[in-house]
Amino acid sequence: MFENNEIWWVTGAQLLYGGDAVVKVDGHSKEMVEGLNKSGNIPVKIVYKGTANSSKEVEAVMKAANNDEKCIGIITWMHTFSPAKMWIKGLQALEKPLLHFHTQYNTDIPWDSIDMDFMNLNQSAHGDIEFGHICTRMRVARKVVVGHWKSAEAQKQIAVWARAAAGRADAHNVRCLMFGMNMNNVAVTDGDRVEFEQRMGYHVDYYPVSSLMEYFKKVTDAEADALVEEYKKLYTIKIDESGEKVYWEKVKNAAKAEIALRRVLKDENATAFTTNFDDLGDADIDAPDFCGFDQIPGLASQRLMEEGYGFGAEGDWKTACLQRTLWVMNQGMPKGCSFLEDYTLNFAADCTSSLQSHMLEICPLIATGKPKLEVHFLGIGIRKQQTARLVFTSKTGRGIKATVVDLGNRFRLITSEVECIEPKPMPKLPVASALWVPQPTFEIGAGAWILAGGTHHSAFSYDITAEYWEDFAEMCDIEYIGIDKNTTISGFKQQLRNNEVYYMLNKALK
Repeated sequence: MFENNEIWWVTGAQLLYGGDAVVKVDGHSKEMVEGLNKSGNIPVKIVYKGTANSSKEVEAVMKAANNDEKCIGIITWMHTFSPAKMWIKGLQALEKPLLHFHTQYNTDIPWDSIDMDFMNLNQSAHGDIEFGHICTRMRVARKVVVGHWKSAEAQKQIAVWARAAAGRADAHNVRCLMFGMNMNNVAVTDGDRVEFEQRMGYHVDYYPVSSLMEYFKKVTDAEADALVEEYKKLYTIKIDESGEKVYWEKVKNAAKAEIALRRVLKDENATAFTTNFDDLGDADIDAPDFCGFDQIPGLASQRLMEEGYGFGAEGDWKTACLQRTLWVMNQGMPKGCSFLEDYTLNFAADCTSSLQSHMLEICPLIATGKPKLEVHFLGIGIRKQQTARLVFTSKTGRGIKATVVDLGNRFRLITSEVECIEPKPMPKLPVASALWVPQPTFEIGAGAWILAGGTHHSAFSYDITAEYWEDFAEMCDIEYIGIDKNTTISGFKQQLRNNEVYYMLNKALK
């Protein structure tokens, strides 16, 4: 996923100490970049772009980064004293995410041999503070990582930022197709799509279901049969009350829907999509010239999510886009991610929890065990029919859910840490599900989410932490607020009030 991405490393220096000093700076920098790449801890290749010794050199490398599609961000390090005024024009020009690495080539001070030549050359303690000052004065958003370059902890922080930068770069190329519009009268899934693209890069378009049906009509029985054979290898076949004839008919039609959706997304260069259960083609399924999906394309949505397509139900384009970004950041991690929805609560004396599910569309990446392919009646939406879907329960363990909401004067990205637990058997609930406890307690976690204006849909991952989302939000210049084990309701309310004042004043000053 990250093979076409690069992070550029630029070392700050100057010619005050002579050319020999710069040669040493260059050698140290090359060794450090090589070491970071060989560490195995950073998923994106770091490319050393040399020392920057003047304002012109800084500006040139920053502009080059802007114009290079592979470059997803810049790491800067001040090996020696790099006067910060020479960074002004370059920082003004920079459009890519920035990480400032406060590190040093050597681990220890060489107590027995240290002299003024060593002091003049190894001035990161001096130079990084100078660089940090100009970034702060210019209000440059960046991540600051402090630690030795061989430190696994420092490398981990760089890796988090690198994944967030990859998600940010991908967001600028995301096109989300809305097959149908938003569910009527629902506020939280709607918003300003123009401002959304300006802030976060995602481009969202309506795509007529009638045009999707033109693709659907061209799917052949042979193509659908071949995909059904693939289903048989991947999933446990479970035929229940629908009966064998109806089961295979519905599974085959679900396969046709998947083929049609995949072809549209590919032809339209889209990596995210939404559906609406009230817009599935022709309304009258019994009409002689009927052209439409005979069921909600839930199975298709589940499988496409697994491949990396962002998805949002009921026209929720914000969650569809965020889910795509989450999938990008999550690549190579073991436990997976999914679109989820808060469905029903379990007020148990020992462990109050929230059941996460949806009508159909939960990604099998989070499944524990082999999913079952089932067909059951679904009595929701325009198409009340026997409907194919993958059924499973999720893995257990810590995780985090995320959402982005439109507050009118800004977008807010909200995260909440949760603990996924083992549910009791639910033999009559034929959908995928997860059961979790918001942190630090159900009452505080759920209450804070509601106070923040969170949605009933979320992008969920076991592997991603709040740090990834905070980095991503900063790169997009949007508000971030997190709920975790240290959250209190009174403190959270104060944070919301403080943020409101900050963004109101920020808008007024602009």
